[in-house]
Amino acid sequence: MLTVRRIARPSKALARALVAGNPPFVRVAGATRALGNIAQADRDTITRLLYSIGTKREVERYLRIFTASSNPSQPAKFAVIKIGGAVLDQLDELALSLSFLYRVGLCPVVLHGAGPQLNEILEAEGVTPDYIDGIRITDAKTLQIARRVFAEENLRLVSALEKLGTRARPIVTGVFTADFLDREKYGLVGKITRVDKRPIEASITAGALPILTSLAWSNEGQLLNVNADVAAGELAKELEPLKIVFLNDKGGLHHGITGEKIDVINLDEEYDSLMKESWVKYGTKLKIREIKELLDHLPRTSSVAIISADSLQKELFTDSGAGTLIRRGYKLFKQSSLDAVGPDRIRQVIHDRDPDVLAGLQSVAGVLTDLKKTPYTIYGDEPFDAIAIVSHPPGEVPVMTKFLPSRNGILNGVIDNVFNAIKKDHRKLFWTARANDENRAWHLERADGSFTRAGRSLFWYGIQDIREVEGVIKVFEDKGRIERIYLPVGPPPPNRSAAPSPSSSTPPTGTRGFSTSALRPTLTGQALGLHTGASRGYATAIEPKRVALVGARGFTGQALISLIDNHPSLALSHVSSRELAGTKLKGYKKSEVTYQALTPNDVKSMEENGEVDAWVMALPNGICKPFVEAIDGAKGKGVIVDLSADYRFEKDWTYGLPELYSRDALRSSKRISNPGCYATSTQLLVAPLLPYLDPVTYPTIFGISGYSGAGTKAGQVDESGLPTTVAKVTAESLGGGVKTYSLTDHIHEREAGHHLSSLLPPGSNAQFKLAFTPSVAPWFSGIISVLSAPLKDSKLRASDIKQLYSERYKGEPLLNVSNLNDVVELRDIEGKHGWRVGGIQVHSSGKRVVVTGGLDNLLKGAATQCVQNLNLSLGLDEFAGIPVS
Repeated sequence: MLTVRRIARPSKALARALVAGNPPFVRVAGATRALGNIAQADRDTITRLLYSIGTKREVERYLRIFTASSNPSQPAKFAVIKIGGAVLDQLDELALSLSFLYRVGLCPVVLHGAGPQLNEILEAEGVTPDYIDGIRITDAKTLQIARRVFAEENLRLVSALEKLGTRARPIVTGVFTADFLDREKYGLVGKITRVDKRPIEASITAGALPILTSLAWSNEGQLLNVNADVAAGELAKELEPLKIVFLNDKGGLHHGITGEKIDVINLDEEYDSLMKESWVKYGTKLKIREIKELLDHLPRTSSVAIISADSLQKELFTDSGAGTLIRRGYKLFKQSSLDAVGPDRIRQVIHDRDPDVLAGLQSVAGVLTDLKKTPYTIYGDEPFDAIAIVSHPPGEVPVMTKFLPSRNGILNGVIDNVFNAIKKDHRKLFWTARANDENRAWHLERADGSFTRAGRSLFWYGIQDIREVEGVIKVFEDKGRIERIYLPVGPPPPNRSAAPSPSSSTPPTGTRGFSTSALRPTLTGQALGLHTGASRGYATAIEPKRVALVGARGFTGQALISLIDNHPSLALSHVSSRELAGTKLKGYKKSEVTYQALTPNDVKSMEENGEVDAWVMALPNGICKPFVEAIDGAKGKGVIVDLSADYRFEKDWTYGLPELYSRDALRSSKRISNPGCYATSTQLLVAPLLPYLDPVTYPTIFGISGYSGAGTKAGQVDESGLPTTVAKVTAESLGGGVKTYSLTDHIHEREAGHHLSSLLPPGSNAQFKLAFTPSVAPWFSGIISVLSAPLKDSKLRASDIKQLYSERYKGEPLLNVSNLNDVVELRDIEGKHGWRVGGIQVHSSGKRVVVTGGLDNLLKGAATQCVQNLNLSLGLDEFAGIPVS
């Protein structure tokens, strides 16, 4: 469905404001991205001017995405801007718009036509312009005049930019190579065969906007005329920019019947029906067809915008835009069951994007369990760039329980398509979001009303009566469909007994209708059971322990970040990732942390200066030794917890499985090796049975893990230009099946046997042996372990075996013993912080017992166990920061 938006045209003064002080463009010797070196104060000033056309969040989000789109090896990834000849007559406005982009550090590739100017000169010289199929017939005289006109118009634009303090470089020829399109039919008209981007990249690297024409040379040295739209398309195919912008004097495409400007065209969804419309014909049909063919050659992150020169900033930096946005998009779907969508894909989206899951407030399994409590519909697009879940019990107002867009979904407007699909189905809707949600402005624009309470905002549309809103919320709260924090509707009564906290912060503004706002409640001394009078007494503030995470990109690192973010006594002080150095750590709310590329020398210096209380090494096997040696050499007091297998067999290190081995040793240790995930489950299964096992025959363990256990690898860069991390193994690569690997001698087999040997009776010199075989499965996380153990006493019954586990693990809050027949299933352990045992059965011969166990490989198998070890070694409560329940 074509959509039309109302446009508030930005003030021309906005663009002119940038040249008021003619701020200089700052160049740094040796820089590969000269545009990135604009004086920051100047850039900040210009950025603030953008706030007059959109919200601060909108502007900063788009600016961040566009700035990150280019990198030193590919500096021309932001945008290709094609300027129609008619727009060149609006030279001042055009130069201001391009200069604005330059001043905020963005460097588009500019290509212009000169059709009207060329026609005017041709007619003055007695040459009548002639066209076939919209292509200009070009003879030698026409080409001679065209070359002169292109050069003159190019110089005019470059000069106008230079007057504004914006460096620009004229590139009249040298980028395009072409063959004759059809010499007999069109004359000296070219079909582009090659694009040389080196002159463009050299211009950007030197800090100058590249200004191109569409003239091309043949291999034989013949100059050829090429349609500027066609040249812009070929240029875009080579550069693959985020944006391809066509500037024209109409400011967009217009509906042929109503005359209204078309807001968005989603080609995958609308192309076939659009091309059948009676008003889509001639030039309009050709333009849409050419744009579709162009976008079919580009990544789905690319889109085309058709706008006027004075609306360029509004189109690029606001959600509402200004012209016509054309993108490939995807066909939308809506399904009423997880199976119809693909439970693994939904699980992954929730795991990666749900803010409550990322904050550790909910688990993926908990979200999916809640989903089944009422009828629901899942809305989304094919690549899952925007997923929404709407709960709609019969006779009740629907609630959008989850709205989970990706960066691509936001940038390309997929969120609007999905939300519009929901509005078609539901006349009324409620939903919530965090008060500091970076897309808050988007929510506000689509709501009829909202208010904020306890750090969360409630939005709704379709209801205008505030009393009806209050009644609906009461029903929601009574039935547990939303949190019990929103009644009564409106601001909470003021606290008259205490002055406002100076640290209180005002929530984001911009609410409308019945909107009210409330300050986020602070955790007061009274709430903690402390004295809150004027006198401080002997109370002291306990500073959190500073944790440095070396290797934060993997799944385990991300899980650990979430746990530390919600830990009362730990705080991340440093995170290290060579690939992400200089970027902000996402998903961590306690403070702003920036990735660093820490070297062993850096680590040694930090340890010597006492900057870190505990180091967590989340690196692949065999990598962390130089860092550990650097910390040892500093002779500081920092604790190290190593998540790799490197030190699990070292006598000078303490093995960190608190439920089986010495907690006192962990409390006094500064060097802790975190157990492996399979090894943890294996040892917990075997340990209670050690005295009863047949010493002649090995027990065997079959382990099956979600694919996150196979680790990660570097993926493609995202739409922000940052490297991504993806699973080495995926559900798709497994074809929905299970793959067994490391059939013998898996490192966790040796690890489990080595440490279980320490639990053998005193005086026993035997090395305990077991056989272990792992497999990987098409779910994300969670390990199921099946133990088959030979017994030396045939009198043991299943109930006796269960009693052994119950006695051994009594009082352990993270270890759970299920009923005899309750075989451990994925839903019992995925997203949970503990380990579970169950499904105990003794063979009819009495000589063998089979037991199932399981844990989440990223949590109790890694991150949760790491937090236990950190807590013990730092003198904290072992289970602090861990959702024990």
